[in-house]
Amino acid sequence: MKRPLTCMPTPKFSWSGTLTMIRVLTLAMLVLAGGCGRQTVEPPTHLLSLGLSQSEVKTRLLSQYVTWQGVPYRNGGQGRRGLDCSAFVQLTYQQKFGLKLPRTTEQQANLGGLITNSGLRPGDLIFFKTGWNDRHIGIYLEKYRFIHVSTTVGVTISKMTDPYWYERYWQARRVFN
Repeated sequence: MKRPLTCMPTPKFSWSGTLTMIRVLTLAMLVLAGGCGRQTVEPPTHLLSLGLSQSEVKTRLLSQYVTWQGVPYRNGGQGRRGLDCSAFVQLTYQQKFGLKLPRTTEQQANLGGLITNSGLRPGDLIFFKTGWNDRHIGIYLEKYRFIHVSTTVGVTISKMTDPYWYERYWQARRVFN
């Protein structure tokens, strides 16, 4: 004699349902951990002090932008014929502030101290996740504008509030006070 099945049927797997659940759990963790980005992240006190005003930092960055504006993106490039985002940041920090930074975005993402995007100052490094393993870096100017090397227009100034960048924002770091 066959016994009737008493088990419930196995639910069908759904990526969209799983992603929704992950988003809900992430939001719940953020709320429990201090709530929706309201926690402040102060940079460590051991950051190098250059003794520059924010106005002077911005002036130096704009000078670099004028010199390099429109130079095309080239993966691995480090000069006037083309350069990538991390090379531009490395070059700018060396030429305008006398600071030697590592070469890659991955290495640069570990410098200085984490800061919130509401506390950004000229010269802060801002990072974006532009693909599964791809990262992009720029240098903050002011009013949510940043200098970087775009793959389409080369060295340019963009707004962090533009939908493309807003959706991909990852973190900001301060290398000097």
